[in-house]
Amino acid sequence: MIDDLPSLWLLSDKRNDARLETALEALPGNSGFVFRHYHLDPPARRARFDQLAPIARRCGHVVLLSRACGWGEDGCYGAQPPASGLWLATAHNAVELADAARSGAQGAFLSPVFPTASHPGADVLGAAGFRALAAASPLPVIALGGMTRDRAKELEWPRWGAIDGLA
Repeated sequence: MIDDLPSLWLLSDKRNDARLETALEALPGNSGFVFRHYHLDPPARRARFDQLAPIARRCGHVVLLSRACGWGEDGCYGAQPPASGLWLATAHNAVELADAARSGAQGAFLSPVFPTASHPGADVLGAAGFRALAAASPLPVIALGGMTRDRAKELEWPRWGAIDGLA
């Protein structure tokens, strides 16, 4: 799946929930969707996944699930590898990228590239720091953190994802 790993990823969050249906339909085909929705209790979270996953699939998107498995997802997102399917890890530095590769991840979201509402005040990699880590990574890397279409152009990297920047 590495060769056809989507270039564009939409991640779900409480902040973009009301716009997700529209955002999924606006993404180009063969994009990716990461369902997080950590703010919901388990039954409500599952119900929301069951609403959004069919829309994503109808649009031709890969569907990843965080902090759960077995809901009909194509794979998982986060620190733990799934029993099967695509696994995209999260990383913030070279050590975490290497750990993800050793653990069998097929790619990694590397963040935060730019200042982000998800982690206000956190240290950021910046464009140069991101490119250096990503170029040396043993895995395909997806830029995350404060990403927008304009910042993706500035970054000059083929894969990126966003919460607010795409919804």
